Amino acid sequence: MILPPVNVAELMYRAQQLAGLTLGEVAANLALTLPQDLKRDKGMVGQMLEQALGASSGSKAEPDFPQLGIELKTLPVDSSGKPLESTYVCVAALTDLSLQRWQDSWVCRKLQQVLWVPVWAERRLPLAERVIGSAFLWQPDPQQQRLLQQDWEELMELIVLGGINEIRGAHGKVLQLRPKAANAKALTAAVGSDGQPIQTLPRGFYLKANFTAEILQRQFGI
Repeated sequence: MILPPVNVAELMYRAQQLAGLTLGEVAANLALTLPQDLKRDKGMVGQMLEQALGASSGSKAEPDFPQLGIELKTLPVDSSGKPLESTYVCVAALTDLSLQRWQDSWVCRKLQQVLWVPVWAERRLPLAERVIGSAFLWQPDPQQQRLLQQDWEELMELIVLGGINEIRGAHGKVLQLRPKAANAKALTAAVGSDGQPIQTLPRGFYLKANFTAEILQRQFGI
């Protein structure tokens, strides 16, 4: 077991040591077996890098490195550095929402400081041959914070008012709400259009790819 990093400098050193390695090399160093693809285990790459870097939060409602206040997010990109998909942030609460504020939300806490780890992950590349890029720390600037808060508040208002089934991926400028479940039978409680209790698919918050592309552009000038 790899112990958690004691400070940001140690975390960044560990992340820099991973840059240029393939996922297969990292898996071998950790004595893990990679699957052929990620169809059944989409979060496997993130979990493996958490292990390699000494993340300790598990599935708790706190950043991956709680002692540092830093969340780890892997970002699959193509050969030109363009994100290949949206980025999962956290599961969305669908009940008891009326008093929740943005500043207290899990989304806000998760995104206060993020260690982004780009991974060259074009779908033609076998999983073991995908390459880890240069990690970097990011904090949302005031404009990004405003956009995230605005989207979160609009989405939460729709949920509270019973519009959960009307929300589509197109909602939100930078943040979206999408179904997140292993199968259609994994239902959770929510509020219906007339205020009645209903069962629906669990939802998760995701950062849109255009938002993470902007983050990469600012960091690397790509």
